Amino acid sequence: MTVKTSISLTDKQEAFARSLVHAGQFSSLSSVVQQGLDLLRSKTEAKNLETEALRLLLRERQAGELISSSDMGLKIKKMAAQKPKRRLRDNNI
Repeated sequence: MTVKTSISLTDKQEAFARSLVHAGQFSSLSSVVQQGLDLLRSKTEAKNLETEALRLLLRERQAGELISSSDMGLKIKKMAAQKPKRRLRDNNI
């Protein structure tokens, strides 16, 4: 279903949208605006999902066992030392 509505664009926005139509990338100004809104919706949804995933991760970390900074440093060094070995193994070297 489509809804007819009126919008206002700046001169630059209108010129850009018309250039896309004239170049044959879109059939109309409405198509340009619709595509732009679809992209903005997708971007917003992805950002919301990322934010929620980070919130969940933070809640899990807050509920979990705390690690001292020295222990974390040792874990990072161990992981860094293993990374080249993994790369060699993954590349069958």
